[in-house]
Amino acid sequence: MRYAHSRFRFLGLCAVLIACAATGSVLSSTYAQQARTTQDGVFSPAQATRGAALYEERCAACHGEKLEGSIGPELAGAGFLGVWGGGQPLYGLFDKVAKTMPADSPGALSPTQVADIVAYMLQANQFRAGTVDLGTTEAALRQVAVVSASQPPAGAAAPAAGSALSFPATGNLNQVMRGILFPSSNVLFDVQTQDPSSRPKPGAHAEAATTSSRYGDVYEPWAIVDAAAISLAEVGPLLMTPGRRCENGKPVPVDQANWQQWVRELGEAGRAAYKASQTRNAEMVSEATNQVSDSCANCHRVYRDVATAAQRCTPR
Repeated sequence: MRYAHSRFRFLGLCAVLIACAATGSVLSSTYAQQARTTQDGVFSPAQATRGAALYEERCAACHGEKLEGSIGPELAGAGFLGVWGGGQPLYGLFDKVAKTMPADSPGALSPTQVADIVAYMLQANQFRAGTVDLGTTEAALRQVAVVSASQPPAGAAAPAAGSALSFPATGNLNQVMRGILFPSSNVLFDVQTQDPSSRPKPGAHAEAATTSSRYGDVYEPWAIVDAAAISLAEVGPLLMTPGRRCENGKPVPVDQANWQQWVRELGEAGRAAYKASQTRNAEMVSEATNQVSDSCANCHRVYRDVATAAQRCTPR
């Protein structure tokens, strides 16, 4: 099955950068205003008990009876705190559950039910209970920071000047695949059936009604192929980021020799595709896509194409 390739949108990128700058300012202000943390007893025992019953009914099938993770990620322990901890507002977790869970009927839970389940999750992560139920309003939940006993307090010293920067994982492996590897590899595979030289030149859809069609041809077709190849060549560090999780909550197997080998092979395939793209010869790029396909298939065969989603990312 072939999918239409993605293209970068300059104006959209500008808007995103502006939005990110504004968001960073808002987050800084939000953290400064947070008066409580999850160490302060922000839920009641009775609420956690109600949440446990709801969890068993609506969540355990995907996340495990003990919140250990199964088809979905773990909801207790280091993996959970690595994603939701570190001083983030508790509202982020509440909003995630409210809008996307349960997976088979997202949005079906009432705000009170969501708060009860979140309370149970906090209890399972060894946060102590208080005397009052966790609230359901955005304003109140933004005043609570998710901070575990093992995490540094807010305002801890930043890395010394000149030290290596650290960029924690934001998306899970599946999201990285869908956002980068899937569209980029398909741009390359499309060359097998359509020579980029024959595609419309930039600006062909300048009067189109939608953003996707209006900016779909901002760059020359061959430049898009170049960018797709480079994204594969450069994606290695993202696939080796410590702490990244698979969609089922298991750690990405960055310590496994075969994973490391296939990440290297993917980078080599991307560089080969880029070299071929520089010739502006569609046949040479098509030939290079065999290397891309092989590098993907080797990894998928072991870590993705398994009996159940719960077994993905499991070293064998």
